[in-house]
Amino acid sequence: MIRRRTMKIAQYPEPSQFEELMKGPKDTKVVMVNLLSFKDQADGGNEGMSGLESYRLYGDQMKKFVESKGGRFIWSGRVDSMVIGESDSDFDMIALVEYPSREAFVEIASSAHVREIGQDRAKGLAGQWLIATTGQEVEGASDDA
Repeated sequence: MIRRRTMKIAQYPEPSQFEELMKGPKDTKVVMVNLLSFKDQADGGNEGMSGLESYRLYGDQMKKFVESKGGRFIWSGRVDSMVIGESDSDFDMIALVEYPSREAFVEIASSAHVREIGQDRAKGLAGQWLIATTGQEVEGASDDA
């Protein structure tokens, strides 16, 4: 269960957050929920591009890399409106990415390749929340519905 606390938007995890991630279930898939906020204009050499355009340069390469390691991009979409609740943080996009395990996620996220392609990410991303989730059967749910 997520505890209520002050939430800040960031670009990279703290070491304690990786430690917390690894306390979750082992040897099972993990779906990372990415809540993304983009800069209006990219910076650091990607001037003239929107933050989203710069991030997409990273995202296209990241998708191929994640898939080569057994993961998959499940879904992404633009945030239209906040329906329930309030937040001081505004998000532009949400993406769901499945990894074979938490260990696989950490291996991918900390790889030299991701550091290399991450330059376009940093140039376009204002910040994000990244939430690890584990699948759970919903009682009474049916594929026939």
